[in-house]
Amino acid sequence: MRYWPKGQTETIQVRWYDAEGKRRAETVSGITRARARLRKHQVERDEDESADPKLRRVVLEKHAADWLGSKADVGARTLINIEGRLNNYILPTFGARRVSAIKPVDVRKWVAEMSKTGLAPSTVRATYRTFSQMMRVAEIDGLTRRSPCNGIDLPAESQHEEMHFLTPEQVATLADEIDSRYRALIFTAAYTGMRAGELAALKVTRVNLLKRRLEVVEALSEVPGQGLVTGPTKTRVRRSVSLPSFLADMIGEHIGAFPSDDGYVFTARDCGPIRHGNFYKRDFRPAVEAAGLPEGLRFHDLRHSSAAILIGQGSNPKQVQARLGHASIRTTLDNYGHLFDEHDSELLEGLDATFRRGETDSGTR
Repeated sequence: MRYWPKGQTETIQVRWYDAEGKRRAETVSGITRARARLRKHQVERDEDESADPKLRRVVLEKHAADWLGSKADVGARTLINIEGRLNNYILPTFGARRVSAIKPVDVRKWVAEMSKTGLAPSTVRATYRTFSQMMRVAEIDGLTRRSPCNGIDLPAESQHEEMHFLTPEQVATLADEIDSRYRALIFTAAYTGMRAGELAALKVTRVNLLKRRLEVVEALSEVPGQGLVTGPTKTRVRRSVSLPSFLADMIGEHIGAFPSDDGYVFTARDCGPIRHGNFYKRDFRPAVEAAGLPEGLRFHDLRHSSAAILIGQGSNPKQVQARLGHASIRTTLDNYGHLFDEHDSELLEGLDATFRRGETDSGTR
């Protein structure tokens, strides 16, 4: 580079080679800025070249395939969701890029573009989480010095689908309208908070009617191209759920009336395992309409109703979390925090009553 007389400002073209070996150039004003830009690009190149040269040449598509093949900690349906995010949103943008060449600015632009196309914020966030997990592994494996998933602003979650909370009377009405084969299923969902897949996978061997307790160990889901697949629960943690006396008796009667050769507690009309899609269309929706319940009611709302019933009886957040199998107390409070408001009124009434008893006892001494 040339030096210019003091007081003069000249434009200088800075040239360098980027991480992918392409020649780059930019024009800046002044020698000081030109030197700063050269130093910056030199540092970036040195950082990239400090890795194993073979690893630096790995493109994201290759890394994605290796990473996906190592995902043994997720269920079949989750794996399909991950593959969808890779094929639809990640590989089209980064598939041919060297892993080492992907920078935070590239990720920021990618996230912004996904949002601009109208993708739901939840989809953008889930896709970014998949990409971030994959890039974290790339960092561990030495494919890049550091993950580019730093300082990325994600779109705020949009409003969740409306929850419906059924009263105990509405639960009973729904159970009366559905086929008798599914009556116990409705009450079990509403009074244990079990997920649909957990109920479908429940085996007779997991139910202890004498102790009025059942074990939630696995979940059954229908995976496109694979049919019904039994896998771990959503949180991958087994839990024990106690049963009220009426429900233990009802489940016992149900098992006797509708035995299963495969050992399931709840079965479909053909005595095989429940396929939720078929059950929802053929039995649940007609029963909802016949019972005069909200049109948008989903089977999952029985889980929400279970939480509401527990909270209405004074259960604390930790009890609700344990019974429903939430991974963290935050999930419980995010979903049902507003239902605990009434507890504060009861608490204040209790404090007032305690104060009055104290005043009365003090006056009698």
